[in-house]
Amino acid sequence: MEKKPTVVMMGLGYIGLPTAALIASKRVKVTGVDIHQHVVDTINEGKIHIVEPDLDGLVHHVVKEGYLKASIKPVAADVYLIAVPTPFKGNHVPDLSFVEKAVKNIIPTLQKGALVILESTSPVGTTHKIQELIFQERPDLKGEIFIAYCPERVLPGNVIYELEQNDRAIGGIDEASTEKAVWFYKHFVKGELHKTNSQTAEMCKLVENSSRDVQIAFANELSMICDKANINVWELIRLANKHPRVNILQPGTGVGGHCIAVDPWFIVSEFPEESKIIRSAREINNYKTEWAIEKVKNAALQFKIENDRDAIIACMGLAFKPNIDDLRESPALHVAQQLDIDGFKVLFVEPNLKSHEKYLLTSLTEAKEKCDIMVFLVAHKEFKTLNGELQLKVLDFCGVREN
Repeated sequence: MEKKPTVVMMGLGYIGLPTAALIASKRVKVTGVDIHQHVVDTINEGKIHIVEPDLDGLVHHVVKEGYLKASIKPVAADVYLIAVPTPFKGNHVPDLSFVEKAVKNIIPTLQKGALVILESTSPVGTTHKIQELIFQERPDLKGEIFIAYCPERVLPGNVIYELEQNDRAIGGIDEASTEKAVWFYKHFVKGELHKTNSQTAEMCKLVENSSRDVQIAFANELSMICDKANINVWELIRLANKHPRVNILQPGTGVGGHCIAVDPWFIVSEFPEESKIIRSAREINNYKTEWAIEKVKNAALQFKIENDRDAIIACMGLAFKPNIDDLRESPALHVAQQLDIDGFKVLFVEPNLKSHEKYLLTSLTEAKEKCDIMVFLVAHKEFKTLNGELQLKVLDFCGVREN
């Protein structure tokens, strides 16, 4: 019987923790590493610090069974997975400092035969940079370890299922690394494992999210055109999609999250002259958020003219997409924050959060009673129960009242 590998997961966020828990559920020993002590303590208690369906029970089980434990520092292992943030710096230049720090932290523990896999969304060539970083400090490992790239492609709110069922693109720095990584993922992935090289795998992740961004940009641009033409964009899209070869996505407040709102800039940064559509899509989706802010401001100013007092604005939803608590790159949060900064009376409503470090959250019931203008920024399921009840000004940027 083949000996199961030991695993270190660097990063226990929205991807790292579900991945670590899924691997551990296959009776593989996993040490999850995070720089935040409260995250480590929470997981070691069998609890979770993020919202994701089915994750709490899974983490509780694998911690109790002894297959998952969390730590501030990595240990020696057969396989190292890196799933840390890769945001961008000024002018949308990718920031690889978290990846570099994670790599430097595992270097002292690396042994011959180890497999290092980067899962973080990264610019093309990052996996080879990891190789250089490791061999600079550990020349003794040249030709003795395996290094590969395998991006996640999951939907928040359905991460556990998709981590296991979705196909994966796996690219090593050489053929042996690719084969070794495929061997590892077979332990917990039921989807097909597609072999390639690291550069193609890196670009594949960026292209997937850029494609989505471009499609969303078309829908968002269409929504602004329809607003000016006094056409119901939701009805228009439903009718257009009756065409057998047309599939227009739904417009929204903008585009958020750790992937679609960020990844296209990685391509634009490296290939500025060639990526004209990708850049335009990013600019359109960012502009849609600013456009929404102006629409709300105009409604509030009109209310003041008609009622001789400031409007109370309920910003419905702060997360970057429906039915999750993730605020990363959220256009909804940006709208609410900007209105607050600009001196408008804002109620922050997010049913998926118990509290916020900066803003006092308002319940759905209280918001409905207090507000003069209700602004739907995220199509959370709780908001759809309000259909037909509201006798006030409503601005719907995400189709809550159309579905």
